[in-house]
Amino acid sequence: MVLKIFFPQCCNKADSGLLVGHWLPGQDSAVVLAVIHYPFIPGQVKQYIHQIRGQSGVDLAVLGSWSMPKEGQEGMESFLRELRTIFPQGRWLQLSREMGKIGFTCNVLPRDQNGKLVEQEKELEKVENDLEGKSGKDGRGWKNEEAGGEGKTKEEKTGEEGDKVIFVHYEQRKVMLSQLHPTDPPVPLTQSTSELRQVFGTVSQSESLFFLDKYDDSPVKLTHWQSEGREGSIIVELMKQASTPVCLLTAWILVLWTSLCNSRILNVFPLRFISSKLCSCVQLSYRTEHLQTVSSPTRATSHTDYMRKANIFMSFLLDVTLGLLLIYWLYRENRVGQLANALLPAADRVAKELEELLQWLMGAPAGLKMNRALDQVLGRFFLYHIHLWISYIHLMSPFIEMILWYVGLSACLGLTFALSLLSDIIALLTFHIYCFYVYGARLYCLKVYGLTSLWRLFRGRKWNVLRQRVDSCSYDMDQLFIGTLLFTILLFLLPTTALYYLVFTLLRMVVVMVQGVLQLTVDFINSFPLFALGLRVFRSYTLAEGVKFSVLCEEPGTPLHLMMDINPLKFSSVVQTYRTATYSCYPKDSWLALCKKLFLGELIYPWRHKTTKID
Repeated sequence: MVLKIFFPQCCNKADSGLLVGHWLPGQDSAVVLAVIHYPFIPGQVKQYIHQIRGQSGVDLAVLGSWSMPKEGQEGMESFLRELRTIFPQGRWLQLSREMGKIGFTCNVLPRDQNGKLVEQEKELEKVENDLEGKSGKDGRGWKNEEAGGEGKTKEEKTGEEGDKVIFVHYEQRKVMLSQLHPTDPPVPLTQSTSELRQVFGTVSQSESLFFLDKYDDSPVKLTHWQSEGREGSIIVELMKQASTPVCLLTAWILVLWTSLCNSRILNVFPLRFISSKLCSCVQLSYRTEHLQTVSSPTRATSHTDYMRKANIFMSFLLDVTLGLLLIYWLYRENRVGQLANALLPAADRVAKELEELLQWLMGAPAGLKMNRALDQVLGRFFLYHIHLWISYIHLMSPFIEMILWYVGLSACLGLTFALSLLSDIIALLTFHIYCFYVYGARLYCLKVYGLTSLWRLFRGRKWNVLRQRVDSCSYDMDQLFIGTLLFTILLFLLPTTALYYLVFTLLRMVVVMVQGVLQLTVDFINSFPLFALGLRVFRSYTLAEGVKFSVLCEEPGTPLHLMMDINPLKFSSVVQTYRTATYSCYPKDSWLALCKKLFLGELIYPWRHKTTKID
């Protein structure tokens, strides 16, 4: 049988005392958490362990004794061994280390089922101690022990022969602050939990044990990872004190803002419909939810909630910082005025290019012979829309600089809000292109579905709207004649309609690509786990993917000593695990569905999802 003892590195040079830790359920392993120094009162030790057990929820106990021989403490090891009668436990670990050696020895002292010493062995030890005249007791009550280990009891020899001990050294602070992935919900440590997860859970749940420091005035002195003293920053303490009123004020403001947004005046159909389609309104509601999560007085109970709050807070700070930098860049050299002066010539140039494109389509584009009448009607119809749009732009030209001025100030709410507002402005400035695309798509879609329906007529079939399937049907001669006539007309008019649809679809795709880049940037800032990546860079041990073991020492006469190091989580796994869920202004379609919509003439991003087949 192999007994694994997880021993903290900070206790390697601790003074002699008692080992405080936890036996892992279902595993032949023990986790040492601290060393209680001599002198101590056993009653106070029991009371302290009971108190920590209630605070942490971990079944802490005295695992054994730790001996670090010094001058004047020759009988300390024997004295600590006798304390096993006061702290009954399943097994008693007697660890000792000699100065100048890396490894240390371990004696496992067994007990009976009742947790008491075997009486015969106890009497035998007393007889042996009485016979040794030179090994009396000194003034401190410690029994002197002969060198070379000849005074070992039969229990020690039995423990050494029955158990093979392996020491696994670990850095207590790193294990306590780290989170083993994949993260599981916080559950009590049971036998079904893996051994490694039990070790991490035991150390992290025993945080209340590490609050007591050797510099604190307490009858119990311990050695653990905080033994060098706790450092406190006055700035951090002031920020903690100021965070509570700031969170309460933010929560109160958000309550007022939410109640205003949910009022009946703003929930009428046109306003609600428009706000749901504007990226800026959606982003504002999204950030409102984030601020409500961060400013919530409820403390994060799990690692996932804590990381989500921290990532949202850091994302919000990054967003506001980039927005302020954008404001500084815009207003530093009056770039807003320069942008307003360049906007009107750019709109005229786009309109001129569209007019030339329509003139080209109304002729013989690429040598194609189009339907003259339909070509002229469509061309003049779209040219009229362009003239209307240019007149509207010139009418709004005196107010463009003022509008851009206030739009630039909106960046104080964050760069994401400014980019969302820019996406809405692009959508408004290219509204005529969207109208052209909708007109061409609807006309092309009508002809495609008309040809499909008439093609079924020739084959003696029709679309059953109630059953959503194609059924057989018999038609008379008049129906077949009218169907053939309509099919011929639609077929010969399809190339002209398809050409206009293709051109305006390409223009619409360019606008959508620009808006898509802006939306991807907004989603990236909203979902980027900045806090988690910062932990991965500066404190890689906090996000653990696993552990690796290396041989620490193999000295003759001592057990095997291993060193447990933490394997940090990969950067890709950090992003995938802690990436914040984002919204999408438009439905997400696959490439196959997108190509199908383009071929059939359906809108790429329709206002309403189509649930029934149109015939």
